[in-house]
Amino acid sequence: MKLIKLTAISAAVLASSAALAAEPVIVVDGNEAVVYEAEPVAVAYQAQPGYAYDADAGVVGNTLGGTKGFFKQVVNPASVSAEVGTLGYGANIGWSLNEKTELQAGWAGGDVADLFGGDFDANDVNYEVDSDFSNPYLGVQLRPTGNWFTMGAGIIVPDNSFDVTANPNGGVYKVNGVKYNADDVGVLKGSMDHRNKLAPYATIGFRPNITNNFGLFGEIGAAYMGQTDANVTASKSGPVRVEDGINPGGTVVPGLTPGQVANLAKNELEDKDWLEWMPIVKVGATYRF
Repeated sequence: MKLIKLTAISAAVLASSAALAAEPVIVVDGNEAVVYEAEPVAVAYQAQPGYAYDADAGVVGNTLGGTKGFFKQVVNPASVSAEVGTLGYGANIGWSLNEKTELQAGWAGGDVADLFGGDFDANDVNYEVDSDFSNPYLGVQLRPTGNWFTMGAGIIVPDNSFDVTANPNGGVYKVNGVKYNADDVGVLKGSMDHRNKLAPYATIGFRPNITNNFGLFGEIGAAYMGQTDANVTASKSGPVRVEDGINPGGTVVPGLTPGQVANLAKNELEDKDWLEWMPIVKVGATYRF
């Protein structure tokens, strides 16, 4: 019985001193001393960071679980970016879903007609363009190979308008193959709007990192904006001469008005489906938190 008690006491002493087991433990039983070598017990805890940075992908992910982690992700985005391109000047905010997936919400707009030349041709009529863009968008950026190569897709809510002014060529407007005297028609002016209220888009690009926080990006792709609605008016109201190669300055066509010429130009604009597929080309810079 005495031996059992000593054994229990010894075990308790050893257990309580395990964390301090730098020195041996001695238990005395009468005239006998028994020496126990205590083995130190090491328990290591490694703190897991709330945010993990992937040096290759450059994506910051808030990996905390549960409702608290999700809320923290929403109020603490992974990145902010500034951009310029064919959709306009703008910015976006990104939330990292994992190391390869990022949700983006952004806006791009303004007068960007000069970015694509400031004019375009609808058949034989050249038009000067002034634009007013507004393109809020929501999309996903993927890094399928975990490096700088990206693929993007999403939805744009376009509110883009174009003001157009026709440029006469050699004193005439050539519409549907017929040359109308520009002095008789006056100034042909109009506007164009895309019909789609939601425009799907897709892009590919690259996002190299400059530092742990800063990076650059470039993307190319397209958005399906749909067909356009056009409106064209003429500044004159009198009879219109048509160039026929017989009379200098053309021959007056009975019943033909500048408004009818403007309507023919309108139909050409809509048939042209100008920018039905809106090209997306943009570059920018990103700051990651």
